[in-house]
Amino acid sequence: MTRMTSGLLAAAAVVAAVAVTSALAQQPQTVRVRGTVEKVEGDLLTVKSRDNTELKLKLKDNAVVRGIVKASLADVKSGAMVGITSMPQADGSLKAVEIHIFPAGQNVNQNHFPWDLMPNSLMTNGRVETSVAAVDGQMLTVEYKPRDKPADQKKITVTPQTIIVGYVPATKAELKPGVRIFVANAPRQPDGTLEVATISYGKEVPPPM
Repeated sequence: MTRMTSGLLAAAAVVAAVAVTSALAQQPQTVRVRGTVEKVEGDLLTVKSRDNTELKLKLKDNAVVRGIVKASLADVKSGAMVGITSMPQADGSLKAVEIHIFPAGQNVNQNHFPWDLMPNSLMTNGRVETSVAAVDGQMLTVEYKPRDKPADQKKITVTPQTIIVGYVPATKAELKPGVRIFVANAPRQPDGTLEVATISYGKEVPPPM
């Protein structure tokens, strides 16, 4: 390999690295929002987040709005897609803090990963395979299939203290001052607003997520 060829390859590598870095830098930062609506101006919501920060949420024209309603363990049926926030126990087991039952047909990012509801909390998104009685309550086996990885399972104990919720279709008109909302993933726009494609609000119970 000549010195000129080596130089050209090195220069190409630098250009490629700069291109990747620039592309990553251009990707908008995403924000998870838990808070209370303070003001509504058309599709623009002013929200006070749980850490007392004021945020501006811009609802997309076709934004999906869902109301969070009470549910029970009887609604957590085999085959249901759920998201379960859990806390690891001293013996290595998982205890459910809350369960939200996804609407039928919703595309769910199946996985098991750290969650920010509280320190050390975890989230498991997957399909309920079995539900059996356990010493402390009910034991759910949840199977999840991450992208490009084999399916895996987690066993999670549901107690009488576990909050269980479901979703019902809602409209933008229901997003009024005083309601508590949850947005899982909102890209931050250049003007500082957060673009919202899907938002949930506490219709019967506050969002527990």
